[in-house]
Amino acid sequence: MEGQPRLEALPEDWNKALAVAAHPDDLEYGTASAIARWTSQGKEVVYLLVTRGEAGIDGMTPEEVGPLREEEERRSASVVGVKTVEFLDHRDGTVEYGPPLRRDIARAIRKHRPEVLIILNHHLSWGGLSFNFADHRWVGLAALDAAQDAGNRWIFPELQAEGLEPWKGVKMVCVSASPYPTHAVDVTAWLQKGIESLLEHKAYIENLSGDFDADGFLRPLAEETGKRFGTELAVSFQVFML
Repeated sequence: MEGQPRLEALPEDWNKALAVAAHPDDLEYGTASAIARWTSQGKEVVYLLVTRGEAGIDGMTPEEVGPLREEEERRSASVVGVKTVEFLDHRDGTVEYGPPLRRDIARAIRKHRPEVLIILNHHLSWGGLSFNFADHRWVGLAALDAAQDAGNRWIFPELQAEGLEPWKGVKMVCVSASPYPTHAVDVTAWLQKGIESLLEHKAYIENLSGDFDADGFLRPLAEETGKRFGTELAVSFQVFML
């Protein structure tokens, strides 16, 4: 768009990624369309959810909501070709940044040995006057740090006792929904899969105020990003190279 720098093409010379998010449905607000593209190329993407989103539905108890949202996330992931979905059981709404969270994410990185880490916006804002939730910020920041923690044998040496050797193979961290995007992915042929993936979160969407239009939410964002990238539809990322 006029006045904004053109986004670069996100490198796709990799085979395996780990996508880390705070809640079920976080990855479905745009990122899933790119993931659908990547799995169609034969890449493997694993989902790691830090919480089960148990505090996300008013009028239902966390004990009821957690299993429900976990199942919705598994169905959602399947739509875009993701076969492995794991949960860490941190408490929804009160996720704390610190060594325990970094260790849990580093454990998953050592276990799955990805080349790419996909995370959600860790910045204070989504852009402009908006404000980002604490869970999103802390999980994103912890995942960035864990990408380096995973390769250092002297950080969290207890992971080696679990049989998990250091992994220095993460070469790129892709931050979705960042207000400071640097790269983009053409999702013209995959946006519909992303929309279908989001719609699998039926119980959560029904709890939102008003009538939520998944297509009406995702398509305009993809069109706007596409203008900056030179394609019809695109998803943006802020990329860090390690």
